[in-house]
Amino acid sequence: MQPLPADAGVYRIGELARRVGLSEHVLRAWERRYQVVQPTRSASGYRLYSQTDERRLRQMFRLVEQGVPPAEAARTVAADPSATAVEPAAVSRLVTASRRRLRGALVAMAEPRSQALLDDLLAAVPLEIAITRVVLPVLRDLGAGWQAGEVSVAQEHFATAIIRGRLAQLARGWGQQSGPRALLACPPEERHDLGPLLFGLLLARRGWSISFLGADTPIAAVDSAVTTQRPDAVVLSATDARRLDAVADEVRELASRVRVLLAGPAADQQIAERSGAELLAGDLLQCVDTLAAQAH
Repeated sequence: MQPLPADAGVYRIGELARRVGLSEHVLRAWERRYQVVQPTRSASGYRLYSQTDERRLRQMFRLVEQGVPPAEAARTVAADPSATAVEPAAVSRLVTASRRRLRGALVAMAEPRSQALLDDLLAAVPLEIAITRVVLPVLRDLGAGWQAGEVSVAQEHFATAIIRGRLAQLARGWGQQSGPRALLACPPEERHDLGPLLFGLLLARRGWSISFLGADTPIAAVDSAVTTQRPDAVVLSATDARRLDAVADEVRELASRVRVLLAGPAADQQIAERSGAELLAGDLLQCVDTLAAQAH
């Protein structure tokens, strides 16, 4: 191995595995089989990994989750670490068919079929693809249908309940991870907590431990949970800006004691600054990647 550069930013294997969301076993296997990372050695003989290694691992991890075989993903990263492989045709076809079938079952309010389709989807593709490529597009489409008068309130509520209930089952044990802890909540009167649930599921896959308080949570209750849970970050999510405006002073006081981030459609830089919090901007996956990359 090459000697350690004096100015290298490096991680031990456990830290790198946690940051990327891999197990140490998989990281070692990828290093041994595919040479996707090139660690150096510390004076004490420990493997040390650079930020370049982290970037390469994240890219390979993303490709593998898209269905690319590990050997092919490693070759893609080695040839061009910034390149993105073309999605396998089988995955694309499955995603398209799943969106169509799931939407149809939910609009028909067919509970057994909806559950079966979700089970099949979760068994066929990684959770990240299931959520970002199927579940979220279906929910957005139903929301647009409701606004256009094509989908009833009952149908939309049915769909949300089915999806929320099925994915909530995947949250079991997400508070027992060994990585940093995120406390997720919605401010008072904000009842849309499906977004934070999906965020927590994907963040847990990055090695984070999750404390989930859900919808309509008083800031005093969040503060109390901070005392007992000792999270590394609190994420407040809202779809209505009024919910965040109403608690800006309380959030500012909370942010003086713990890192607070605002997320969701209602969050913007102005509200974040008024609340003394940080803005977690972007789509769901971007928000997950941003927070996961900032783990310390």
